[in-house]
Parts: sequence; structure tokens; C-alpha cells
Amino acid sequence: MLLRFGKRRGDATGRTPEDASVSPIIFFGGKGGVGKTTMAAAHALRLADEGLRTLLISTDPAHSLGDALGVPLGDTPVKVSENLWAREPDADAALRRRVRQISDDAGAALPREILPAVTRHLDHATAGPGMAESALADLLMDAMEEVPGTWDRLVVDSAPTGHLLRLLDLPELLTPWVQGLVRQRERVVDADRFAAGVVGGGSDGTPDDPLLERLHARRRKLDRAATRLREDAEVRLVLVPRRMVLAETDRAAAQLVRTGFRLGTVIVNQVPADVDPEVLKAVRERFAPHGTVELPLTGTEPLGFQALRTLAAETGGFG
Repeated sequence: MLLRFGKRRGDATGRTPEDASVSPIIFFGGKGGVGKTTMAAAHALRLADEGLRTLLISTDPAHSLGDALGVPLGDTPVKVSENLWAREPDADAALRRRVRQISDDAGAALPREILPAVTRHLDHATAGPGMAESALADLLMDAMEEVPGTWDRLVVDSAPTGHLLRLLDLPELLTPWVQGLVRQRERVVDADRFAAGVVGGGSDGTPDDPLLERLHARRRKLDRAATRLREDAEVRLVLVPRRMVLAETDRAAAQLVRTGFRLGTVIVNQVPADVDPEVLKAVRERFAPHGTVELPLTGTEPLGFQALRTLAAETGGFG
């Protein structure tokens, strides 16, 4: 069997990925340990070398972007090369900022006597499941709104598959919750306006409610994020040629497509010389509509800028 490593296979229309329009927002996802951080870093470096101002961001709580690039990274974007910035967000810090903002809003809009109860509720909610993911989703939405503008391209090194799927779904999951909060707050404002009208002297008919304004802004932000994830983003899945990994990747791909996300080139990483030909054949057939790239298993990790540039060049940049 002849393996053509680093060669791309076109989709069902005969196009190769480089023929398709390049999405401004690209997620690299897959099972843990398949090399998606390396692929995200190599692709971002290639975009930057082409002159595109690129932000590379990790949404994996176990960050390793800094290790791949060989430079220390932090909560704010760090310029690591010409046209390339990278960031490893601190989810806990983001969560603290978010809770502080909610506390400030509550302090401005709610009676002082109920604020201790609000504080207790926030303390309890902060420790709850999913809060760090929600904070990361906020950071991701902020970064998406900077494309185009501050950045020409956004490349996301995603958490393992399950986290990625939840993260991508969060804007739509949170929207009804925020809409419910908006309706509740609007009823309170209407009641206040009615009371002011009855007793007189309290309202000019255009109440300025900072909490309601912030809820409306958040609802609009979620709407924009949900739309952009489906219209301006694509997900490139990375896998290694093993049956269990293929099965998980297959389920993730099906769920992504079912919920309206665009699937990009699929990268088959770490292909050994004695690869199971049936698995490789199944990968090629399953993902033929999206195009595939196959990379050989080597004895060294592609760490640092030179190795990542070489990797991107060998594959043509993954499309």
C-alpha cells in the first residue's frame, strides 16, 4: 500500500481545500492527544506568514499552546511572531470578572436589602458546573467580534471533542435563558413605571435601566455569536488512525453537521508505517466530502516555530 503523506485529497466535487473560501474563524478539534494544538499552531503561523493578522487562542483548560510554540503565554494576547498573537485564557479569572460585573449591575438596580441574598446566590453559582466553560465562551465571543477588525483570522485550539461541542452550542443554549431574564426585568421596570405614574414624580416615560440594557446587549451578543459560528466558522477535526478515535470523530462530525456547523479538512495525524489499512480506508471514505490530510508518525514532536512552519509547508497549510 502506498501512503501519500502530506497530500490532500479533494472533496466530492473535485475541489481541494485550498480552492474553497477560507473561513475567518477556524476551530481545531478532536479527541485528546491527537495533535490538534500542533495543527492549530502550524496553521495560525502559516496565516501570519502570509500577512494576515492572526489571533491563536486556546479554549482547552489544559493549555499547551505555549509548549507548542516554545514561548510563555498568558491571559492576554502575546505577540509571538510577525502578525501572530497567541493567548491562553485564564477561565477562573474570566469567571471572577463576570461575577464582579453581575454584582455591580445588581448593586445598581436592586434594593439594598436583597443584595446579601444575591451575593450568596452568585457565590453558589460560581462553584457550579459549567461556569468556567461559560466564561470561556464569553471570551471566545469577544474574540470573534474582533474578526474582522483587530484580527484578520481567529484560530482556536479547542478542548477535547465533548467540550468543543458544548462550547459551540452554548450561545444557542444560553439565549433562551437570557431572554427569560429580559422578560422578567421588563416586567419589573413596567411595574416601577406604573407605580411612578400612580404616585407621580418618578418617571419621564423613558426609564434608564442599566441591568435591562446589559441583558439586551448580552442577548444580541449571543445572537451574533450563534450566527457567526454557522456562517463564518469551520471546524477542522484531527484524529489518529485508530478505530475508537475514528468512532468518536465520526460522532462529533455528525453532530456538528446536524447542528449546522461547517466541517473543514479532516487531518489524519500520526499515521504509522504499519497502519491498519481498513481504518485508513474508512477515514478516507467517511470524510471524502470534506477533504483529508494524512501525516506520518515520526519520532520527534514538531515544537517551535521552525518545526511548525515545516509541518505547515509539508501539508500545504491544511487548506
